[in-house]
Formats: sequence, C-alpha cells, structure tokens
Amino acid sequence: MGKKKIIKAEGVEETPTPVEVVETAPTPKTNSSSKKRFESGVLYVESTYNNTKLVLTDPKGNTLAWSTSGALGFKGAKKGTPFAAAKIGEKIAENAAVFGIKDVKVIVKGVGSGRESAIRGFISKGINLTTISDMTPVPHNGPKPPKPRRA
Repeated sequence: MGKKKIIKAEGVEETPTPVEVVETAPTPKTNSSSKKRFESGVLYVESTYNNTKLVLTDPKGNTLAWSTSGALGFKGAKKGTPFAAAKIGEKIAENAAVFGIKDVKVIVKGVGSGRESAIRGFISKGINLTTISDMTPVPHNGPKPPKPRRA
C-alpha cells in the first residue's frame, strides 16, 4: 500500500521508522500422545479385495495410530496389493516405536491379499507378536434366498 505519512501539528511530514522485528526460534510442537508409553498394544488388520486398513490401539482399545493403503498414495487396484499392505505395516510399526510398544496382539479381518504381508511389514521393524487371531466374519447360512419369479 505504500508508506504512510504522519503529519505533526507543526505541519512537518515524516515517514514512520520501520519497527525492528525480532525473530525467535519456533518452539517444537510436542504431541500429547507421544508422552504416553505402552508396553503392549493391539493391531487390527482389515484386508478387503480393494484396500487394507491397519489400526493400532492400546490394550484398552483407544486408537493410537491408523493408516490405509489409500492414505499412502496408492490408487485404484494397487490399494489391494500385498506391496501396499507391507508399506502400511512398516509405517504403523514406526508409529508404534514412538509409543514404546514392544509386544503386539494382532486381530485380522477380511479375505484380501494384504492380510499376511501387512503383518510381515509390521514385524520387520522389530516388534514382537504375541498372538494372531482371525476374526473374519463367516456366514453360517446367509440370508433367506428370494422367492421364485412369478410367470
């Protein structure tokens, strides 16, 4: 906008002196959840044909970290690949190390191709698995079939 002129009562024009700005070092942001320490956690792996989701929780069930293959930048059919699932497992394992987690119980849901590779990617970062349980929902008989079409 330009410089503003200050007119004093005597009619003398002056330009304002520039104010000296003192820059301070930015304070590092501390995440309140990074202060929490957990010995163990639960890793939920949901693997479908189109995507893979991983959720890391504390033993009570509170979410600490989560990620999907779509969140890492994979698009379309590549989201359901074992490679994408392994990359998610590695990322979640790095987040688990921040919380100090050493042992993890794994619960797997779904029939996708990324269920095993997500776990392999997770343990590649040095975190121990205590148990792996498969909680994939299986229909016993399914819904009632539709009635036959009338002629």
